[in-house]
Amino acid sequence: MDKFGKSQSVKRVEDVRFLTGEGRYVDDIAPQASLHGFVFRSPVAHGIITKLDVSDARQADGVLAVLTVDDLEAAGMNIAMRATVVDNRDGTKGAASFRPILAKDRVRFVGEPLAFVVADTLAQACDAAELIEFDYDELPAKMDMIAGGETVHPEAPNNVAFDWGMGDEAATNAAFEAAAHVVSLDVGDNRIIVNSMEPRGTYAYWEAGRLHVAINGQGVWAHKDQMVAAFGLEAENVHVTNPDTGGGFGMKSMGYPEPFCAALAAKLLDRPVRWMSERTEAMLSDNAGRDLTSLAELAFDENHKITAYRVHTDCNLGAYNSQFGQPIQTLLFSRVLMGVYDVQTTYLHVNGYFTNTTQVDAYRGAGRPEAIYVLERVMDRAARELGVDPWELRRKNFIKPEQFPYKAATGETYDVGDFDLLLGRAAEIIDADGFKARRAADEAKGLLRGQGLCYYIESILGDPSETAKVVFNADGTVHILVGTQSNGQGHETVYAKFLSDQTGIPADKIFVIQGDSDLIAKGGGTGGSRSVTTQNNATLATVTKMVEVFSAFLSDEMGVPATEISFDDERFRADGSNLTPTMLEVAEMARQAGRDDLLVHQETATLPARSFPNGCHVTEVVVDPDTGTITTDLYIVVDDFGNLISPVMAEGQVHGGVVQGIGQAITEHVVYDEDGQLLTASFMDYALPRADDVPNINFTSVPVPSTANIMGMKGCGEAGTVGALAAVANAVQDALWDRGVRQADMPFTPHRVWEMLKDAPIAAE
Repeated sequence: MDKFGKSQSVKRVEDVRFLTGEGRYVDDIAPQASLHGFVFRSPVAHGIITKLDVSDARQADGVLAVLTVDDLEAAGMNIAMRATVVDNRDGTKGAASFRPILAKDRVRFVGEPLAFVVADTLAQACDAAELIEFDYDELPAKMDMIAGGETVHPEAPNNVAFDWGMGDEAATNAAFEAAAHVVSLDVGDNRIIVNSMEPRGTYAYWEAGRLHVAINGQGVWAHKDQMVAAFGLEAENVHVTNPDTGGGFGMKSMGYPEPFCAALAAKLLDRPVRWMSERTEAMLSDNAGRDLTSLAELAFDENHKITAYRVHTDCNLGAYNSQFGQPIQTLLFSRVLMGVYDVQTTYLHVNGYFTNTTQVDAYRGAGRPEAIYVLERVMDRAARELGVDPWELRRKNFIKPEQFPYKAATGETYDVGDFDLLLGRAAEIIDADGFKARRAADEAKGLLRGQGLCYYIESILGDPSETAKVVFNADGTVHILVGTQSNGQGHETVYAKFLSDQTGIPADKIFVIQGDSDLIAKGGGTGGSRSVTTQNNATLATVTKMVEVFSAFLSDEMGVPATEISFDDERFRADGSNLTPTMLEVAEMARQAGRDDLLVHQETATLPARSFPNGCHVTEVVVDPDTGTITTDLYIVVDDFGNLISPVMAEGQVHGGVVQGIGQAITEHVVYDEDGQLLTASFMDYALPRADDVPNINFTSVPVPSTANIMGMKGCGEAGTVGALAAVANAVQDALWDRGVRQADMPFTPHRVWEMLKDAPIAAE
């Protein structure tokens, strides 16, 4: 993997160990002497706890402890888990629900943890949990997203967590009153379970009064802060690590009860304690995604130019507030109205409701995929109702290249973009003009073909700052310590390659170190497509500092002033000196000179602004009206990610995201019964997409370099899913339209599609 050129695709170095079983996942590396934890969970969705007797379980073979919330409080723990509170439209605060680590007085969803059993073996812990006596006065389950019903939290008497708005309501309403055309659509966004390949897990131990917790999350610093708060420790007495992680998807960003329980058990027993989720347990207890409905409305003038956009959303939070820990306006809603269209006024109104279901991850509960899905669904409906070609309607309303930088009605300022360029490229690749012929050919076979288009835009979220530390080792290797956390995206390859490109250090000499709160004092973790852009920005700052201090050191060695020494990304050079040392050679010279201060370099850098990846997804689906079966036949993506570090890995990210979107659109759906019992709690009932559900995906990069960072980069991690939801849904709606189906909502399972066709009148010829 020697340097041979920038922005070139290379093989992922981490894949060798992943594919040969050498990955270091949290359950692989737990200390050998660890005790095993098992969580006893609520079997009901809502009830007042009348009895929780763990005495028999404590006497069971191999059991060393059974912790309840009383034990946590007796140990002096702060049992309140982090929550996020939203401002209501009237200026008051939304409901601040109290979530204990283990249930206290009441249970609020099936799977809520009640007790933590610790034993010599997992089997013993499981057997002991069967001996726990749990009695309750069952309460009605609150399952709908409307005000009223059985109260989930006393802080929210009507189960309304918040009543939030953003934008200019008066101006938006006025624009709708003056509009020549108004188009509206109710848009459902079905709840999904993340189902990362590696379920959540943890282990913990104490040493000399210092707590070490290992997690498989998306960064260590938020978890460290929560451990500090829970145990009342000084920050230097908490060490959090994050080894290899098999998928995160936003679900692993926030804290969960189990690491706190494992940490307390380890303290009380003076033994390491480990816990690993099983799949059904994960489906019950992991934060889910989506689960909202929106009424979206577009106002048009007589020339079909959009004048205003208005959305009312009902959002399910599940049993508790989001724990993500950032201002929810920034995290959840500020980009919900983002789009690529020149819209002068917008207004968003969101009601959040508490229900007796697993918490919905706010990051994915009403974030960018949902926002673009809603907007592009109503754009598709507008094209149909106005009798306009959907390609042309978008083209007419795009923000034009000469309008950048463009301040959107949401307050975001887009730096650059050429949306029409990408749309035109997509039309060429998909052969848009040939669609009618393809549709006719399928009609001759008794099949229905539809084409769906989505033009998305998103922004890099999270902390705009990141830190990079570069360490030159005595054996000639180099460590780069980073503040982000790979969940399988290929960070080890990308970061090593980028540092190699900037320094000339062979990439196979560079090793990426991540997920250790002792080694880097602060980091933003991974999420919101931020990692590569923010981390490489920090790497550039560190390399700049390295060049500066190495040049000063070389001044005496080369016999020239430091200002006359240059570095060409490979060697230091100066007129009048025949020395041309590499970065590694300078580090060795410094080591020989006793200058250990020149062997470690660390800088923190902050992005001056966000960047805005965008792109066009187009797909064609084929529907068998006799069975309702949908085949995704063609799929093309044209993306603007700015300058790419590794094109092949960007393409891989897009492929994975598209598959995730296809899964939600066609196969995935969480179902609860009226009592709050999860009916899709295994892969027998919850259908992840399979290989035969996925077409070949054509990916094309058309970069318009960002001006918001020195590399001209834009994030790509979520782009596939953001575009796929609406593209597939619009394609299905297109296929069913002539059969009289006017409301087609995900998931498009065969039975559901067959029901739509059965109940819809066939359109007149």
